[in-house]
Amino acid sequence: MADPRMKIPNVDHPIAIEPNPARIVVRVAGHVVADTRNALTLREANRPPVLYMPRGDIDRTVLTRTATTSFCPYKGDASYYTITVGDDVRADAAWAYETPFRAVDAIVDHIAFYPDRVDVIEAWDDAEAGHDR
Repeated sequence: MADPRMKIPNVDHPIAIEPNPARIVVRVAGHVVADTRNALTLREANRPPVLYMPRGDIDRTVLTRTATTSFCPYKGDASYYTITVGDDVRADAAWAYETPFRAVDAIVDHIAFYPDRVDVIEAWDDAEAGHDR
């Protein structure tokens, strides 16, 4: 049975998810937290695009799940993660929809990062991706 709180993306609130062709690297305190060529870009209504990285391309040893949760009527319940690299702690710096609603089920097993809670989210195309950064 569908969650009664669920809303379906539509012309007034569109959501599109597409593969991102760039190599994406997320860093905190000089540590590579994520490095992927398999990110998804989620575009929702008039909000900035959000990059979702596959869990397998994330150093999950630096992530700790927190008690923080939120709800989006278009995506479902989100769980949050703190990033800890040495003494550097970034509270609730990442989130995931572990059981997203069907309209956005492509983001299952993916994690997104707040750009203002990590040091950098780098993206470069294939011509640049061969260079170690």
